[in-house]
Amino acid sequence: MNLTANVIGATGLVGSQLVKQLLINESFEKVRIFVRRPSAFQHPKLDEKVVDFANQATWGKDLIGDILFSALGTTVKQVGSKEKEYEVDYTFNLNFATTARQNGLPVYVLVSSVGANPRSSVFYSRMKGQLDEAVMKLGFTRTVIIRPSILDGNRSKKRLAESIAIKAGHFMTRFIFKKYRPIKDSIVARAMVNAAVKSDEIPSKAIFTADEIFRLANL
Repeated sequence: MNLTANVIGATGLVGSQLVKQLLINESFEKVRIFVRRPSAFQHPKLDEKVVDFANQATWGKDLIGDILFSALGTTVKQVGSKEKEYEVDYTFNLNFATTARQNGLPVYVLVSSVGANPRSSVFYSRMKGQLDEAVMKLGFTRTVIIRPSILDGNRSKKRLAESIAIKAGHFMTRFIFKKYRPIKDSIVARAMVNAAVKSDEIPSKAIFTADEIFRLANL
């Protein structure tokens, strides 16, 4: 298919799995990643851009091709405040999505979160829901939003609370709320790739939540 993919959030849990899968997928001839500092990825198809996410002049002209994948996100613990988290999770994401649409990219695939709701009383869920709502209005030929449950994978920095939640989630969802069982980072990444290349099976606007992501990954 000779597609060019653009990825933000390429060094995170899901993003790194996504980049690995894109690099070995024959449908893609170029994988362009936008990062704050040089990554460890090396591949003939890789085009790495070290940019300032807050400065569009450092990345806007390079955001070209066929698809924008976003796995960009952070936590209050990592950046120190809700305001900084909002800047990364909402503002940076929306700026990239808006520029991608202006530059003519037809497909946008975003990792959001289960429970995303623009009217939620919970800050994180409200922020994610507001972003989902905003990008759906941009007018891409296809917009796909992935809302996974607890992410399971090998994090560079272990988080005790998340480790406990993953173990508890695997146990509890054996019996109840099965669709909210923890999901591997590699499965979410595979679902994202399928969302981009399985055009005949994906609506022009689609949201996949919890157990629906497993089905998307297996298309």
